Amino acid sequence: MNRQLSISIIILGVFAVGVAGILWLARPDSPQAASDSDTDPAVGTSTAQLVRPDSHVLSQAEDPDAPVLVEFLDFECEACRAAYPVVEQLRKDYDGQLTVVARYFPIPSHANAINAAVAVEAAAQQGQFEAMYTRMYQTQTEWGEQQESKAEVFRGFAQDLGLDMDAYDAAVADEATAQRVARDYQDGIDVGVQGTPTFFLDGELLQPESVEDFETAIEAALAD
Repeated sequence: MNRQLSISIIILGVFAVGVAGILWLARPDSPQAASDSDTDPAVGTSTAQLVRPDSHVLSQAEDPDAPVLVEFLDFECEACRAAYPVVEQLRKDYDGQLTVVARYFPIPSHANAINAAVAVEAAAQQGQFEAMYTRMYQTQTEWGEQQESKAEVFRGFAQDLGLDMDAYDAAVADEATAQRVARDYQDGIDVGVQGTPTFFLDGELLQPESVEDFETAIEAALAD
């Protein structure tokens, strides 16, 4: 894995939700395309630059002026999988108060990152973005870090979700689907994303070192 330019987001957090908490130690993951750049992730980027009209919204706040949390993610990234339950807990804790947006950022050194993102986008075209997004993280240990294509595995996920498989296959084969993923990736590059997961809150780069850092930042944004 390319580490020439990487960001390290270390999250050590404990959630008490009726069960023992999780420990998140995120390793850096860096895109090959960004390896020749010394640009730091953007600070003070406008939310409009981070959220397109067709960006995938996981949670929608009731107030249109509510804080917006954007994550650039890679479904094959182990750190993103570790972050997944943290994001899910934040969605639950701030339901109706926080908008959460997911952006694709498949790292070129991950052999199936683009395949996974295309599969999720194909599912999104049938209104099943979140279901496929969740499935990718739940199964990552079964298909991640392997060099052979897992496109058929992802197709099996689509079947399990009851998708129209003719439409799914057409979407996967459609260059426009890959271009949709590539546009998210390019947007990430344009705002200085260098690895995954990368979070922005209301346009500001968020570099949490604990779950409490997430909560503090969100509470501050809500109080503004």
